[in-house]
Amino acid sequence: VFYKTDLKERKDKRVNYIIYDLEATCWQGNHNKKQEIIEIGAVKINGYGEPESIFSSFVRPIVHPMLSSFCKELTNISQVDINRADRFPIVVEAFQDWIDIEEEDYLLCSWGSFDKKAFISNCYLHEMEEEWLDSHINLKSQYHEIRRIHRQIGLSKALRREGFEFTGTPHRGIDDAKNLVKIFLKYFDEWMF
Repeated sequence: VFYKTDLKERKDKRVNYIIYDLEATCWQGNHNKKQEIIEIGAVKINGYGEPESIFSSFVRPIVHPMLSSFCKELTNISQVDINRADRFPIVVEAFQDWIDIEEEDYLLCSWGSFDKKAFISNCYLHEMEEEWLDSHINLKSQYHEIRRIHRQIGLSKALRREGFEFTGTPHRGIDDAKNLVKIFLKYFDEWMF
């Protein structure tokens, strides 16, 4: 475990921060169905706070292969996008290769706990290892501690609070990840790893 006092030391190492966001199958008012990841969007930030590259991919679900109207409207992801996508194991292996989990130190960073839980759930569904997800921090909970906000707020509200505009399409994994980078870099020296 790395803490704030270790940050300078970590910046001098080859540590990549993977700022990511997931989109998943969803239904209006129905929270009992198994959600599957339908998009992975991520930005790789090096230990000096410099963006290095982007990962963006749709994922074809297997349990509920047809997106609900609610999901398509919320995410602006079409059924065609999903039908043309690879299945979860192929996309996750490409994501892991992009992170370079075998050779590089990395830390997965998401806004909230949903993204890590969704990855774990989908790894179980596809009988894949999930240990690579252990190196993870929840930026949302830390942001609220840093800013001393008692009630948790969403990414869009946090961006406005910080004086940033949301660019792109809300609830699109890659756009949410790019916007989260703005907050991540603003508080780069304050996150506890």
